[in-house]
Amino acid sequence: MRPPRPPSPPSTDPAAAQRSPVSSHNEWDPLEEVVVGRLDGATIPTDHPVVTCNVPSWAGRLQGLAAGLHYPRRLIGPAQDELDGFVELLESLGITVRRPEPVDHKRRFATPDWSARGFCNTCPRDSLLVVGDEIIETPMAWPCRYFETHSYRALLKDYFRRGARWTSAPKPQLTDDLFEPDFSTPGEGEPMRYILTEFEPVFDAADFVRAGRDLFVTRSNVTNRTGIEWLRRHLGPGYRIHEIESGCRTPMHIDTTFMPLAPGKVLINPAYVDPDRLPEALRSWDVLVAPEPDPIDERLLKITSMCGQWLSMNVLMVDEKRVIAERHHTGMLRALERWGFEPIPCDLLHYAPFGGSFHCATLDVRRRGTLESYLP
Repeated sequence: MRPPRPPSPPSTDPAAAQRSPVSSHNEWDPLEEVVVGRLDGATIPTDHPVVTCNVPSWAGRLQGLAAGLHYPRRLIGPAQDELDGFVELLESLGITVRRPEPVDHKRRFATPDWSARGFCNTCPRDSLLVVGDEIIETPMAWPCRYFETHSYRALLKDYFRRGARWTSAPKPQLTDDLFEPDFSTPGEGEPMRYILTEFEPVFDAADFVRAGRDLFVTRSNVTNRTGIEWLRRHLGPGYRIHEIESGCRTPMHIDTTFMPLAPGKVLINPAYVDPDRLPEALRSWDVLVAPEPDPIDERLLKITSMCGQWLSMNVLMVDEKRVIAERHHTGMLRALERWGFEPIPCDLLHYAPFGGSFHCATLDVRRRGTLESYLP
């Protein structure tokens, strides 16, 4: 009997990559196709230390009491109206918009070690990472997000059948060995500590941003060093991953800390990032310091947002010049204009309780461009 033929290695042919429906190398090439999240069935996350460690203790207690319930209509309604307007804006710009399937995240599921209910599929940027013509399902640390990518499976199968590469990182066990016992958030001036151990690789895609052959990452309470190393080995020597040192005491996701906007231009959060401690390879880039976010007076938003005040940085580049940004944050809109960009104001302020803003709510599947190096 003839032995089975070994699998072929991934294609390195640039023409093949161009034929794939998935092709996105950075945060700024002209956007052609995007996945936008859904609010349907959004459920308050199951109580777990890795969920509550990023919010004040009173908010964690409140979340624990409401865990497993659907989000109230008074939160869903305004967010849905803004999300619909955002989708209409993207389509008016000639961008193809794809959506995950609706899911009732209140349904309970289990592994041999634990059980949980779901969360939501509002933020495809967290569970899926696009690098070139490959979509990678990420090994997320929140138990309530364990099966989140299932709502994207119809899209993933379609992209795969049409030529994209589709990978899933090792599914984590998420046992107690992954989490530091008796973890407490470090105060200002204390040594930084994280709730995750190095028991197994875990990471959220939203802790990474891309600039061609270079990716930037922040270690966080959902991304450990082992997860960063897994992605480094998986991508191989054609890519470099640079760690951005963040001063945030509750780190989770890079896109309110460090955001490449165009070749040679990066937006940083002055509360979290010291420009003098950026990687040496960025010395030739223009470092744009984000202005202080405009205050939010709506009390319900202030107590339910899980993302902090710096969502003003959570912008989506349409191309190297045009950028979709929150209408409320006029300081950011004016700063973008001063830096030579063309801001497109849009409303998404009420999406914050569900995980973010424009960058979080999207996954850029195809941008018109090629793989290049932007750093020495």
